[in-house]
Amino acid sequence: MSQVVDNQASSRFELEEAGQVAFADYVRKGRVLRVPHVEAPPELRGTGAAGRLMEGMLAILRARGETIVPLCPYADAYIRRHTEWADLVAE
Repeated sequence: MSQVVDNQASSRFELEEAGQVAFADYVRKGRVLRVPHVEAPPELRGTGAAGRLMEGMLAILRARGETIVPLCPYADAYIRRHTEWADLVAE
C-alpha cells in the first residue's frame, strides 16, 4: 500500500498510486497547516485515493501535534464525515 509523504519542499502532502500523485497543498504557520487545495488526478478519481491521502495526512499531523485549517471544500467535508479527526481542526 502506498504511503502519504510530506513533500516539504513543495509544501504538499502526496500519495502516489498507479503512477499518479494525489496531493494536498498547504501553507504552514507555526504548528497550523492551512490546506487550500486537495486534488486527485482523473485516473485516481473514484478509487478512494483522496480519502487515503486525507487519512494519511491527518495521521501525520496528529503524530506531530499539529492542526489543520481545511479551506478546501473536500478537506472540510472529509473531516466532517470522519469525526475522529475533528480534534485536529484549528480554532
